[in-house]
Amino acid sequence: VQLVESGGGLVQTGGSLRLSCSASGFTVDDGAIGWFRQAPRKEREWVACIGNNAESAYYQRKYYSGAVKDRFTISYDNTKSTVYLEMNNLKPEDAAVYYCAAVDEENIVSATCRGILVYDYWGQGTTVTVSA
Repeated sequence: VQLVESGGGLVQTGGSLRLSCSASGFTVDDGAIGWFRQAPRKEREWVACIGNNAESAYYQRKYYSGAVKDRFTISYDNTKSTVYLEMNNLKPEDAAVYYCAAVDEENIVSATCRGILVYDYWGQGTTVTVSA
């Protein structure tokens, strides 16, 4: 399994970015992919995740941390095996290195999704900088 993040960059406060996590050897159909971020001198924190849904072939399970809910949107394009994180209304506190991670767990629930130790595979990260 290989995960490659892209899309980071410099944006002004209130601006938008879309991060991509390209997955090879893994699909959301088999488990879940989460986004985490780590700011300088802070611990890595969970941002959002998306996982398969045994109840529907069309709607994945999606969860968000309180810090980004209503501003960030996670989605999956199965034709490209890519998970996106659309980030709107960015704030200086959103600045961090963003990582995507994958876990082979079906029907993942919120409590599991946010656990760093749950994930088996990690990307190298992409840096988001938000200027005031």
